[in-house]
Amino acid sequence: MKLGYTIIYVPDVAASLRFFTDAFGLPQKFLHESGLYGELDTGQTTLSFAAHAMGEANFPGGHVHASDSARPLGMEIGLVTDDVPAAHERAIAHGATSLAAPATKPWGQVVAYVRAPDGSLVELCTPIGA
Repeated sequence: MKLGYTIIYVPDVAASLRFFTDAFGLPQKFLHESGLYGELDTGQTTLSFAAHAMGEANFPGGHVHASDSARPLGMEIGLVTDDVPAAHERAIAHGATSLAAPATKPWGQVVAYVRAPDGSLVELCTPIGA
């Protein structure tokens, strides 16, 4: 077993792809012509976005929309970078909300948190042990 991809359900797939491309430099890999599903090239594991309409079709009982939640959901996307302060500023410049400024953790890792315009929680961090 291995992690193949993560899907985040969002209000506007194309807008989420644009944000993650502009804010973090992750290239767009795929956007379905319907606009309901898209992927970013992030290395071995694909970061995907699907429209809330797909979530409603997949989960008859519905799902929590991160975009409508006042607080971030209890899950995050972790993006590793050598320059967390620069990544944090770039994310904010492209519409993210800062939840925690860059700080050095007791184990030496630099970590910051932002909330993307689509509501997803993103951790920006240096490699562990770097």
